[in-house]
Amino acid sequence: MHSEKDTEGGQSPTDVGVGVFQEYYERNILKEYSPGTISWILSHNCIVGYFDKRRSTAFGIVATGSSAGGVIFPIMISRLIDSVGFPWAMRATALLILVVLTTCNLTVKSRIPLNPSPFSVKEYFIPFKRIAFSLTSFGNILFAFGSFVPMTYLVVQAVSIGMDKRLAQYLVAVVNGSSITGRIGAGVLADIYGPFNAWITVTYAAGILVLSLWIPAANDASTIAFATLFGICFGAYAALQPVLVAQVTPIADIGICTGLYFAVSSFSQLVSGPIAGQTLEASGGSYIAMKVMAGSLCLAGATFVLGAKLYATGYKPMAKF
Repeated sequence: MHSEKDTEGGQSPTDVGVGVFQEYYERNILKEYSPGTISWILSHNCIVGYFDKRRSTAFGIVATGSSAGGVIFPIMISRLIDSVGFPWAMRATALLILVVLTTCNLTVKSRIPLNPSPFSVKEYFIPFKRIAFSLTSFGNILFAFGSFVPMTYLVVQAVSIGMDKRLAQYLVAVVNGSSITGRIGAGVLADIYGPFNAWITVTYAAGILVLSLWIPAANDASTIAFATLFGICFGAYAALQPVLVAQVTPIADIGICTGLYFAVSSFSQLVSGPIAGQTLEASGGSYIAMKVMAGSLCLAGATFVLGAKLYATGYKPMAKF
């Protein structure tokens, strides 16, 4: 229930948002995240206990809900702001989130019985003693930092090269819409070839797309093409994250390890936009350095997760894992 209260409660105070805060909230935060960003972490933990076979496919199907929200919310919020104003748009959004997450909280159930234990700070450091988990987490930190740069600046950069603002505002919806394909497809491929192999492939592909397609993108067609292809890779990355944790974690520790995995990467997501903005400013308004940074971090993150796979499999690069 905490996710519901935090999400809905965090939405309501924005009724009083004005000026630069409102602009930042509209252009970046609301269009970058769906309301499932918080709640899906908890609900995904329940899936692990129900699936031994085709677990990745199950995760991919469940994760499509986040993509659907990512398509609906940017368009809905933009239309509401134009028709009823920012405060009422936030109230309507908060109400919808409250209804949806209430339904989720009432229907999600864990198969494994609860086994409460006394709180201990030491428990939060034990998972990082596992080399594979530590490498996977650090790789996710780097990839999250790099991948959230295009998620934050895609619209602004598209407008800067001449794309109509009305068309540009749909780019995030394009990313989220195409990510549905990535989420389902990655789940199926992960069950065939292994979740780590699938995750490494799509994250390397995302980094290559940033460097080879987003950097030279100079018109509407190339920008939309990048948004579509990057969305597929980003969706696959998002859907497979809980499966990676499950692959290198005892099932009894899934909850704490999943929480730690997302907690450490949340800091890189938090600072990604501001640091990218400083890079953009230091480059005199040129987006090239920012894009190079984003693509390089995506590739670096994929490489660390590759290292985790090699360590876990005894340095067998072709092993299914």
